Amino acid sequence: MATFFGEVLSVYSRAVEEDDEDLDDENEDEQIHRAIEEKREVHIAWCPEVAQSLEGKLQCSELIIAVGTNAAGFLSAYVLNTESWDAVGHASLWNERSRGSSRQSIAPLPGEPACLFYRHRDNPAVLVCQSTCYIAEDQLFQWTEKVFGCLQKRGLSVMVLSDSPVAEYKTPDYLYGSAVPFLRSLKSSASKSQALCPALEQPNILTGLPAAVLSHCQVHQIPAVLYQCYTDVISPDSITMETYKPALLCLSKLVKLEPCLSADVLRKFAIITEAQSNLYT
Repeated sequence: MATFFGEVLSVYSRAVEEDDEDLDDENEDEQIHRAIEEKREVHIAWCPEVAQSLEGKLQCSELIIAVGTNAAGFLSAYVLNTESWDAVGHASLWNERSRGSSRQSIAPLPGEPACLFYRHRDNPAVLVCQSTCYIAEDQLFQWTEKVFGCLQKRGLSVMVLSDSPVAEYKTPDYLYGSAVPFLRSLKSSASKSQALCPALEQPNILTGLPAAVLSHCQVHQIPAVLYQCYTDVISPDSITMETYKPALLCLSKLVKLEPCLSADVLRKFAIITEAQSNLYT
């Protein structure tokens, strides 16, 4: 183009520069997105003995998954505390609420929110999973795919124990205090076993890891039953833990429950708090 004095200048195209900037921004966004995906990836670490057998997938007839502090505490107090169980693996992940469970090669520290796997010493086909860490929505599919991808689907049955605040339970009837805590169940279509408590009524829904596990079992035709405990206590307590006892009666041949636990044992897994009837005490 020409200036006022006849000087010829090179043509400048702003559109070309904007296209280059957009391309750079897209590449930068892709790198950031890829870095976030890698950081939020779920990793399953198994002990060497189990890792060697994973080439042909791990044989498992019963998988018991406990999600939440009360469900995990129940297994610790009534199952893992009395039987011969070996810690065989853990899940490591990172998100905004589970920063401490992101170490891939190091097992979680005692008392740290975590996702741990145990195997029965006398019956290796029985696996127990305790999950007390928060798993974000975008990590649930990864967790189910990677965990179930290590197990043989043939002959596999799944039981999920989880807890939830009673405030999330929807019912047209009034709930009396004596009725809490209580159990509700939900099964996959492949499950032929009879639930030991009433089914979860509509419009109640499941969320988080319990919902992801049950959905995976429904899609892949794996027999699964979920027992949801609704409680009015935020902290783990012995009464809420005992609510799960009927759920494991059907597995009495595989898993032995300790019928009577001492106060010292329960004190390790439950926080004993006195009922407060006044806001100012």
